[in-house]
Amino acid sequence: MTKRMRFALAGFLISALAACGESGTGQGEETGQSAGSTPTAAANAAPPAFGICKSCHAIEPGKTLIGPSLAGIYGAKAGDMQGYQASPALKAANLTWDEATLDKWLANPMALVPGTRMTYAGQTDPAKRQQIIAYLKTLK
Repeated sequence: MTKRMRFALAGFLISALAACGESGTGQGEETGQSAGSTPTAAANAAPPAFGICKSCHAIEPGKTLIGPSLAGIYGAKAGDMQGYQASPALKAANLTWDEATLDKWLANPMALVPGTRMTYAGQTDPAKRQQIIAYLKTLK
């Protein structure tokens, strides 16, 4: 992929992600469920700050979107996600997804692991990061 294509893709993703987490009026938006679907306990517990995460990550085990499933991520070794090919940088980082590591990652993934493929700019609000981490702990 050329540098120009990467920038175009990054711009598209940033535009798409900018709309995430905004409140709306559609039925089921607070829980992440569509109208008429059966909500799961995990989906009901998702904090609003998690909205941007679900743009790229599923919460169902083994389901890969742009990024890996976040089911069971808490306590796991970074870069070791079933069904997902992590970047060499993340694999080499020798991290475990605990509270401290996740807090740093969610604040600025590219600063914690230079060379990561995760283009998320980061969550600057520590309270929102803690809400996301608490939710990730519930995903089995």
